[in-house]
Amino acid sequence: MPNVHLIGIGGTGLSAIATVLLQQGYRVTGSDGHASATTARLEAMGATVYIGQRAENVNQDIDTVVVSSAISPTNPELQAAQQLGLTICKRDVWLGQMMAGYDGIAIAGTHGKTTTTAMTAWLLEQLERAPTYIVGGYIPQLKSNAAAGSGRTFVIEADEYDHMFLGLRPTVAVITNVEWDHPDIFPTPDVLYKAFTDFAQLVPADGLIIGCGDAPGVKVVTQSVPAPVVTYGLQSDNDWQAVDPQPNRRGGFDFTVQRAGETVATVSLAVPGLHNVCNGLATLIIADQQGLDLQAAANVLGDFQGTSRRFERKGEVDGITVIDDYAHHPTEIKATLSAARSRFGERPIWAVLQPHTFSRTLTLLDDFAAAFDDADHVIVVDIFPSRETDEGLVSSRDIVSRMTHPDVRYIGSLAEAADVLATQLTAPAVLLTLGAGDGYQVGEWVLEKLAG
Repeated sequence: MPNVHLIGIGGTGLSAIATVLLQQGYRVTGSDGHASATTARLEAMGATVYIGQRAENVNQDIDTVVVSSAISPTNPELQAAQQLGLTICKRDVWLGQMMAGYDGIAIAGTHGKTTTTAMTAWLLEQLERAPTYIVGGYIPQLKSNAAAGSGRTFVIEADEYDHMFLGLRPTVAVITNVEWDHPDIFPTPDVLYKAFTDFAQLVPADGLIIGCGDAPGVKVVTQSVPAPVVTYGLQSDNDWQAVDPQPNRRGGFDFTVQRAGETVATVSLAVPGLHNVCNGLATLIIADQQGLDLQAAANVLGDFQGTSRRFERKGEVDGITVIDDYAHHPTEIKATLSAARSRFGERPIWAVLQPHTFSRTLTLLDDFAAAFDDADHVIVVDIFPSRETDEGLVSSRDIVSRMTHPDVRYIGSLAEAADVLATQLTAPAVLLTLGAGDGYQVGEWVLEKLAG
């Protein structure tokens, strides 16, 4: 089998690709800036992983070098591959090639795509469809973020960042919502909408687009597409509707599924929030498209426990519950806090926000300031820069200054925030860390301090 080298193999996207390739029998090498549980798992599967990126990691035995958009043109391994004349593929092109010959199910959206993709992979796996899948988050129940299955379906999270999803080959596409995000890639909402429209137009006329009818942006990007469009949501004008969702004792919602006004299944979710009711509904439409029994699919969906960093319970000490969530867009923050309020009732909720990237913070400043109605106490720490540099245009203090919340404060460092929380949290309380950076450490440190 060919030898594929992945630069940045420990990252979410490339580690998933590496997992599938290893299970398909490819020889896989790769490099990353630091060792991690992910690189250790890939090595245990048979990959050769170099820690540190150096030109000598690349040689003529490599058939293809796969890179993500995060890899700099000055990366020594990329430059060595170019000098050796090796085939170099960006992640989107390589994923498109991997999907050839499969029934591709691509799940896109500004929010909800990771959970919906994980739900779909879980459901098809449990109902013995043996899917190949690539998810942008670790699924504890499946012990992976990817797998090479023997079935005919390829389930993939369709990431809009850097237009990655335009390289995919979907037969079925889900679009959970479309809202302006990633202003570093999409400088205006129209540019983002154009990308999603192009994605929707990839689905052939004999395929299917499953779109959330409650999300106005979805209607915009599916106006003129070759494929038929089926809508879903909480509103009654959708083709598929989640009717009368009610909180249950498991922390999620119970609801009835209606298709064209006819009841076709009942669902009891364990994952919290009305947004997950919609994610689950999209997953059931996929099950229907795949010819599966809907009530059997609904029952399996009820066993789904979520993905890492999506309302992930980190622990509880002396009546203080710590939850971490990847929410880093105002809409996601609102949905996560609403889910926390639904699950934990009147327990005080402490929210710690680590804003992610300067460009997003500056662009959505007022939206961030208005996103915390369901929190009792709010702490905002310094912005996680990710791939960006601080040009002095915005800071976390700007969010705090715009907020009318009765208890909000700025605390710059994660360590200081953890110290303050460890002394001020009183049971029964919920600590919720929010963001796509390393702010989850605050919750872990608080648990250590409370237990110590």
